[in-house]
Parts: sequence; structure tokens; C-alpha cells
Amino acid sequence: MEVVTYPDPKSYAEILKRSSASLSEIEPDVLSIMHTVEREGDAALLRFTEKFDTVSLTEVKVSMDKISLEDETIPDALREAIEMAYQNIHTFHSAQQQGRIEVETQKGVRCWQEKRPIEKIGLYIPGGSAPLFSSVLMLTIPATIAGCSEIVLCTPPQANGKIAPETLYAAKRCNVTQVFAVGGAQAIAAMTFGTESVPAIDKIFGPGNQYVTVAKQLATKKGVAIDLPAGPSEVLVFADETASPAFVASDLLSQAEHGPDSQVLLISTSNTLLQQTAKALREQLAELPRAAIAKQALEKSLSILVKNDTEALAIINAYAPEHCIIIAENEDFFANGIQHAGSVFLGPFTPESAGDYASGTNHTLPTDGFARQYSGIGLDSFQKNISFQKITAEGLQTIGPAIETMAAAEGLEAHKNAVSLRLESLKSNQS
Repeated sequence: MEVVTYPDPKSYAEILKRSSASLSEIEPDVLSIMHTVEREGDAALLRFTEKFDTVSLTEVKVSMDKISLEDETIPDALREAIEMAYQNIHTFHSAQQQGRIEVETQKGVRCWQEKRPIEKIGLYIPGGSAPLFSSVLMLTIPATIAGCSEIVLCTPPQANGKIAPETLYAAKRCNVTQVFAVGGAQAIAAMTFGTESVPAIDKIFGPGNQYVTVAKQLATKKGVAIDLPAGPSEVLVFADETASPAFVASDLLSQAEHGPDSQVLLISTSNTLLQQTAKALREQLAELPRAAIAKQALEKSLSILVKNDTEALAIINAYAPEHCIIIAENEDFFANGIQHAGSVFLGPFTPESAGDYASGTNHTLPTDGFARQYSGIGLDSFQKNISFQKITAEGLQTIGPAIETMAAAEGLEAHKNAVSLRLESLKSNQS
């Protein structure tokens, strides 16, 4: 990791610049895939699966009837771990439910808001070197609580033509309605346009590679919503002299092993901590199965030495990390001062891995600085708000003149007339 010492605040934007590659170069290829799927449907999906995944399939739909919660390929320990995660995620997201909000803004003017589920959602679950079955839990549990009527899951097949058993187990446990063995941009296209097998959906959720990311962006131009802007996964750790270098190193590596383009930052007020963490990184890296991937991420990452906690907080908010870990004596200062982060992990015994799997919070979070404007996935992500209003005769007489005045000022005479006719009617009835 490159070490930056006491950076000038004016240089924050430059040193914190993400190294994300431009996605514009692959957009023509993704667009071609999407147009082909739109025209040819399932035939295109099967052809692209053979081309990109080197797997020959006769159909993309997976029979849910053949998926069993008693699958012997799922070890009991994993089954129990998934169940604990399920319960914690369900508990946290159930607590986010809100009832009807109602208010009388003027006498006789009653307004209220109710939530309705997004009917059809699509999930993309990566299935490459590390099938992310945990994302099935994170996305389907709040969708089910929200009341989404159709939950479609697309994930690429393995070399044997089958879907990772852990992914199927999680899908069955979470009541996914349909599963399809299709990955990449072609999966996003299928959920966008619909094919003979894959239904068109209303909103797409889930992580993916750069092709999936571009396909999701293009899907928004076709009337399909997406969860949030996506980029390489990232973590920022602030640790002071009280932190364990081994803990800090493990947190950095847990993010670095996601992929060579992962973003990893360490900030500290202690140069000793930075040096000891660098040593711990080397030691732990040597033992990791995905060491080559993590090493590439670390080569583009930073260790930043700052003078005090105030400077550290300023860098955190400037960077707006997806994951932010705080291991420091002055924990409350950071907890109260962080304005931009996807999810915050406080204390020496709160690794980012907890949020990825089983603490209960959602691990689908904004990356690439979008934590300034976006929240992570929650129950609201699967719902929409509908406002209602009912106005009595007395209420319209109260607010009607204001409406007439404002409509006239905007030059919208029909708007004004819609009120004026009613007011005149009421006046006639009263005389």
C-alpha cells in the first residue's frame, strides 16, 4: 500500500480519486447483447451462455420443485449459519416497516401516504469464482417483507451446467419464485425485455461485473429501475493506536480479496499502527487462497497518516466509502460526525464481514462515492409511496382561492377553472 503522510486538505480530491475504469468502451458490446436478446429471446440466452460461460444448455429455467432444503450437499454448519443470517436480516428489515402517515393540512383537507410493493423484481447473483449466495438473502428477505409478488433470480451456471447449490438453497429458503441459469449482460437484458421463459420485471437488484453494471445502466433507458449505482467494492478503515494491527489487516484483506479493482484505504493518527499493519498484511496475505487477487487491490490502495481525528473525519466524508470501519478510542466522535458512508462498523469486534453476512444490515451499498446521495438497500427499496388526499367543500373553500391565485400566476387557466367552477357551484348552492 502506498503511504501518504499528512496530506494537505486541498489534495484530498486527487489522492482519493477512484481508479475505476471507464465503462464507455464496453457499452457498444453490451448494447449489442441486449438488442440480440430483445429480438431472439431464449435462443440468444442459450447462445450467449455457451459463448461466455462455455456451457451448453437446452433451457435456462431451473425447476424450483427439484430444489430441496434438505440438500445433502449443504453442510449442517452452513445450513445453520444461513438460518441465523436469515433471522437477523429479517428482524432488521421488518423493523423498517412504516404504517400509513396521515395529516389534516387545513380543516377539511386530509392528506395521507401509503406504501405499495414493487410488484416484479429481478435479482442478479454473480456465480463465478465466488458465488454470492449471501446476496440472495440480502435482497429477497426485504422483498418478501415488502410484499413483492414476483421475485426472479438470474445467476450464471457453473462449468457442470448447474447453479451453485448454496445459491439454490438460499433461493428456496427465501421463497424466490423463479430461477434462471443465465448470467452477464444477457441476464439483465432478459429481465428488461422478457423472453419466452424469463419474465420482464420492474426493478433490477444485485452486484455484477462491468458488463452487468453497464447493462443495468442501459436498462434504465428502457423503463426498468435499478437498485443503485455500482462500482468496485471498497472499504475505508480508521484505526488509532488502540487498534490491533492484525484486526485492521484482516479487515483490509477481506475487502481486497473481492477483486483486483477493489478499493482499500487505511487512515490513522499513528505511524506505528500503519507500520505494524503493513507487516500484518504481508503475513496474512501469504495464507490467503485469493492472495493474488488481494495483492493487486492492495497495490492500488493507500495508507494515510493524519495529524488528528478531525482530519481523519474530513477524509472519510470526502471519500464517502461504501464500508467504513472505525476502531478508535474516540468512537463517538466518528459515529456522530460521519455524513457520507454506505455502512459504518464501530469497534474492534465489528468486522465488515459481519454486515456482509449475518448481523442483519444489508450489504448492498452505494460505491464510487455515491454514498453522498444514495442509501444502501433497505425495505424502502422494494416499495413505493402513493399519496392520497380528500378535500371537503369547506376545505376547498379554504384553499381554493390560493390555488386560483397560483394557477393564474403560472398562466394555467384550466388549473384555475377546475377550482373556480367548484367554488361557484358551492356558492350557488348556499344562496
